[in-house]
Order: sequence, then structure tokens, then C-alpha cells
Amino acid sequence: MPDRWKVTVDPRVCVRTGLCAASAPREFQLDERGQGRATAEPLPASEEILEVAESCPIEAISIVDADTGEGVFPPQS
Repeated sequence: MPDRWKVTVDPRVCVRTGLCAASAPREFQLDERGQGRATAEPLPASEEILEVAESCPIEAISIVDADTGEGVFPPQS
């Protein structure tokens, strides 16, 4: 697992469920419109962040290795 991730919440896709911020409040927060966003860039890689991205009901969260730019989530086919 990489050490640092760039985590992005696509504002065009996010439907403001707040699940990310409720599940990992140190890594995600809601902006003034109620959309999720990462609290820092980059974030330390963790299973918690990956689980939050996987549980986003519309897959609005993407994760890439901050050093290489290689995709972590969603899985590349």
C-alpha cells in the first residue's frame, strides 16, 4: 500500500449523503453545500479511507497514489 493518497470527491457526482464525513471525520468533511471533501492533500493511506470510498453509494470518491499518480480506487480495468 502506498504511504500517501490524493483523495478527491467529485462535486458533479456527490449527492451529499454525508456518509464519508460521518464515517471518517478526520479525513473527510462537508463543505458549505454539504458535499464531501478530503480534509488534507495528501492523506496518509489507510484502510479506513479505502472503505469509505468503497461504501460511497455513487462512487464519487477517487484515490490515487500521491507519489506516482497510479489509481487506487476505483479499480482500474
